[in-house]
Amino acid sequence: MSSVSVRVPGSTSNCGAGFDTLGLALCVYNTVTLTEGSMEGAQPVRPSDGQAAELVGQVVEEMKQAEISIPAGFSYRIDGDVPTSRGLGSSVTVLAGVLAGLNELAGGPLDLLAQVKVLTRIEGHPDNAVAGVLGGFCVTRCGATAADYVDHVRREIPASLKFVVVSPKIEIATKGSRGILPGDIRHGDAVRSINSVSFLTAAIIAGEWDKLRGAAEDFIHEPFRLPTIPGAAEAIRAGLEAGALTGWLSGSGSSVLCVADADHAEAVARVMSESFADAGAPAVSRILVTDNRGLVVQ
Repeated sequence: MSSVSVRVPGSTSNCGAGFDTLGLALCVYNTVTLTEGSMEGAQPVRPSDGQAAELVGQVVEEMKQAEISIPAGFSYRIDGDVPTSRGLGSSVTVLAGVLAGLNELAGGPLDLLAQVKVLTRIEGHPDNAVAGVLGGFCVTRCGATAADYVDHVRREIPASLKFVVVSPKIEIATKGSRGILPGDIRHGDAVRSINSVSFLTAAIIAGEWDKLRGAAEDFIHEPFRLPTIPGAAEAIRAGLEAGALTGWLSGSGSSVLCVADADHAEAVARVMSESFADAGAPAVSRILVTDNRGLVVQ
């Protein structure tokens, strides 16, 4: 039997106002193992059985449409630490792992950018897809729709910059979360968001970390999503007061994230967790750094 394992990093997306555009890979991982035929204990660990099967089916359909010869039958196993439906790119870890694994078993007809294009079509937006495959901080460019990947700019982030991620025990599906967003945005709010995301992106690309202070203000999606997550807005605010540089809702949530230096990271994690606890939403905190490698076929 042929077998392949693919390790894929989780990721945070949007990074404030960079809706469907900014993504950053984090050092928390899922590993997808594919085996032609059957493999004992090959049931997925996470996401749930039904969701994982749906994601695998989407990849298989894309590869069939591309006329790529994949195994007639295979089993899969998903292991790792990326929590499901917490805004950390768990679906991309599964999609990218299955896609890269099947591509490997098929002899490697798709390069990494071709894989990014397929993942973006499935996901409907490129932020997590690009970061999960390529690693680092990624600014993506779309075509006619967010599902049409065109290009990206990527920057590696040093381990000195810490990403404090706090995840309450609340699952939020991205598709459902998009349903609460308004169809129209006020002109003034759009201008403020453009200003915010432009400055944040420039500061990260330039490596001027001190300029990240307060630079992730968003008026496009966070004002509508944060109120649905008990303690989320308060956690970001507490993190900033404890010395974080900036903070945002990770993806559609429920995780929130603050960026901090090593001296402040522990204190930031503590007060953010306390904010969720005060709201009656126990949470898990992680102090992470950027994954600059992206997916790895093992």
